[in-house]
Amino acid sequence: MILGNKVRLYPTKEQEQKLWQSVGTARFIYNWTLARQKENYKNGNKFISDNDLRKELTILKQDSLNWLNEVSNNVAKQAVKDGCEAYKKFFKGLADRPRFKSRRKSKPSFYNDTSKLKVKESSVLIEKVGWVTIKKNSIPMNVKYTNPRISFDGKYWFVAVGIEKEQPLIESTNESIGIDVGIKDLAICSNGMTFKNINKTRLIKKLEKRLRRLQRRVSRKYLKNKEGSKFVKTSNIIKIEKQIKLLHRKLANIRSNHSHQATNMIVKTKPSRVVMETLNIKGMMTNKHLSKAIAKQCLYEFKRQMQYKCEFNGIEFVEADKWYPSSKTCSECGHIKPKLSLSERTYICEECGCVIDRDYNASINLSIYELVV
Repeated sequence: MILGNKVRLYPTKEQEQKLWQSVGTARFIYNWTLARQKENYKNGNKFISDNDLRKELTILKQDSLNWLNEVSNNVAKQAVKDGCEAYKKFFKGLADRPRFKSRRKSKPSFYNDTSKLKVKESSVLIEKVGWVTIKKNSIPMNVKYTNPRISFDGKYWFVAVGIEKEQPLIESTNESIGIDVGIKDLAICSNGMTFKNINKTRLIKKLEKRLRRLQRRVSRKYLKNKEGSKFVKTSNIIKIEKQIKLLHRKLANIRSNHSHQATNMIVKTKPSRVVMETLNIKGMMTNKHLSKAIAKQCLYEFKRQMQYKCEFNGIEFVEADKWYPSSKTCSECGHIKPKLSLSERTYICEECGCVIDRDYNASINLSIYELVV
């Protein structure tokens, strides 16, 4: 199985300048690809393949886009391929319509050719950038790398490569674990494990309070420096916006780390299978009262981590049907309630008199999904 290995880079000032140049090139070519496909689609023509667009780009590099020669050729080629793949996914109904990448909002990243990526004990070779320092032995040498990407997270530069790893031989138990995710708690498992909502902790609340204050502060400065219909971006505004960006980064890292810890603990119990409900995140986000809390929980990320970790450890991962009434069904007698409001946090069965926590009841029902006929 191919697993990602993400390592921090320690570039010099000259190398960092070249990295930013490659990032800008990748963004420009990606937007150029989307614009060409959009124009072509409006004219009623067939989809342009990435090979044809690359040939067109090669001609442009000799004329109007000659500055692309300063950057690795593979950066532009992969950006064309990424743009075409985004449109293919849209036509297949797997994703929304691809949007243009903005300099301010998009994640700075670019591709490095696999054959030209070389690794030493404490450095990695990036094309047209040079040997960049990394931590000693952080990337294994003399192995096959897939899809190397260099990215910037707002504070540090990273290189991410896919490395083939052998699946460990684990003697799993015959236990089937059901996981019910929600807003009150991140996850409630049928074996009694409960993972709390990290957003309710003191640290997160403190960081969010600081974030709100900085956002209000930068908003006031924008209004103060308004000239007619335009907003003037002063050096103080740039400083505050950088602080806001770093706070967003810190919050995202804390939430991601919490999800990783929770999924690792579940996998370490060595169950034979894990069952989760199918999450309609897009539909859940339409609820204006809960959308913010749902977004903070990162439920899809939790499910993604759970899925690949189960696959790597040889654990069967099952997604229950969207309409499976896990919350409405009594885990003791199997009676299904016709109605169950979101405010009812305790499940009370009218048939057998069972009184149980709503989320724990749902996790038990998920654990026996398709096992009991």
